[in-house]
Amino acid sequence: MNETEHYPIQKLCAIVHIARSAYYKWLKRMPSLSQTVNEQLVEWIKQHYEERNGILGYRQMTVVINREHDVHFNKKRIYRLMQILHLRSVTRIKKKTYIPSTPQITAENILNRDFHADKPNEKWLTDVTEFKYYVGAVIKKLYLSAILDLYDRRIVAYKISDSNNNHLVFSTFDEAIERNPDAHPIFHSDRGFQYTNKLFHQKLSDAGMIQSMSRVGRCIDNGPMEGWWGILKSEMYYLRKFTDKDELISAIEEYICYYNTKRYQIKLKCMTPMEYHEAYIA
Repeated sequence: MNETEHYPIQKLCAIVHIARSAYYKWLKRMPSLSQTVNEQLVEWIKQHYEERNGILGYRQMTVVINREHDVHFNKKRIYRLMQILHLRSVTRIKKKTYIPSTPQITAENILNRDFHADKPNEKWLTDVTEFKYYVGAVIKKLYLSAILDLYDRRIVAYKISDSNNNHLVFSTFDEAIERNPDAHPIFHSDRGFQYTNKLFHQKLSDAGMIQSMSRVGRCIDNGPMEGWWGILKSEMYYLRKFTDKDELISAIEEYICYYNTKRYQIKLKCMTPMEYHEAYIA
């Protein structure tokens, strides 16, 4: 105000109840090391927050900054700075729709919520989720089938289709086998009609896998898979309204690539799923 409106410093200091000498002392001060570091952190936080469309909370932001800038900062410091900047991760919206079906084959809940795995391809989870896009006033749907490895939390295989049918699930499974021919995991799913199909049960048997199914109405039995849908949708799908099928497909494919190869996870020792997977192999 002094520089642009030419208000006297003495009157401005009097209005905010500080001594004029204190103002001049502040004006000539040298920034502290802590302040200099915080200014750099603020720039990094804003950069990565914008790059990832606001999906980073303070924990993920801490991992990204420490990994990508070869530094080591405490998550409390990042949290405090993000609070000052009014930056927070997007809010996840949870929704679950149940489709009743008459099962041909059912299996026990062999996994029994034991979501720990000691090596890759020991336990796989799978499910199908729905996405919507809009063509004018018409709502269209896409379906994503995916298989998740509990050891490294990587997406082993996925397929996208206009229809939620047996072919979608069967082709996802075939791709997973093609990429991992020596895998013989416990294969866990809910009781969707594709997974209770006799032909799918035979595919599992032929591949030397043990079939496991969630109990009726117990989403938590497939918790990590449900959690992954939440991450995918909150960090990509809910951020915008899709009006083109190809655009939605590209966004899903790009996010899965990002998740597998660039999204650091604290539970994986701040590595990406593929880094953690390759570390075991090495």
